[in-house]
Amino acid sequence: MIRKVFSLSSPFHLLIVEDNSPDGTAAIVKGLMKEFPDRLHILERKGKLGLGTAYIAGFKWALERDYQAICEMDCDFSHNPDDLLRLFEAIEKGADVAIGSRYITGINVVNWPLGRVLMSYFASMYVRIITGMNVRDTTAGFVCWKRKVLETIDLDKIKLIGYGFQIEMKFKAHKFGYNIQEVSIVFTDRKEGTSKMSGGIFNEALWGVLKMKIRSWFTKYERIN
Repeated sequence: MIRKVFSLSSPFHLLIVEDNSPDGTAAIVKGLMKEFPDRLHILERKGKLGLGTAYIAGFKWALERDYQAICEMDCDFSHNPDDLLRLFEAIEKGADVAIGSRYITGINVVNWPLGRVLMSYFASMYVRIITGMNVRDTTAGFVCWKRKVLETIDLDKIKLIGYGFQIEMKFKAHKFGYNIQEVSIVFTDRKEGTSKMSGGIFNEALWGVLKMKIRSWFTKYERIN
């Protein structure tokens, strides 16, 4: 993944957020940092603290430096690194948030069982109904953010830490009126390893979306009054 990203035509930098993984990820990254000393970075954490907190840690790391666009993606090739160029192009053309979308032109998912495809697709539909966001792939984890969007969102107040994190971040950007655009991608499920999706994570997203919307109603009511 690291070599593939660095082979692209744009000079991307990479931050690997590493949660004390037992597979030797940290050692591999540190070895490659000698080869790419200015472009490859690692942020090590003590253990599994939740998917959302890992993203937030990465966002904060980038905001402490002079990065003007920050992209989040999985490191198992389910997100095609070539699509980074298309997401950044959308940002350069005026998008504040560019989403690598599995559902903007149908259902573009490879190697997922039908049950998971349907759960993901209808989860996004449910989120659209509840939140009013005009986003087809609300749970997407391949997203590019302009710096100003991440600076506007209070990252310390993000409540959801599982897959609901992706929904809450997009909802915050939507509420602030930022320009959200979806870029069609093909999502290919990982060939090795296991998914982190579980009933608990799904329930957090299901009920968390309702709580998130209710909180936004109360916030709006307090501002009016």
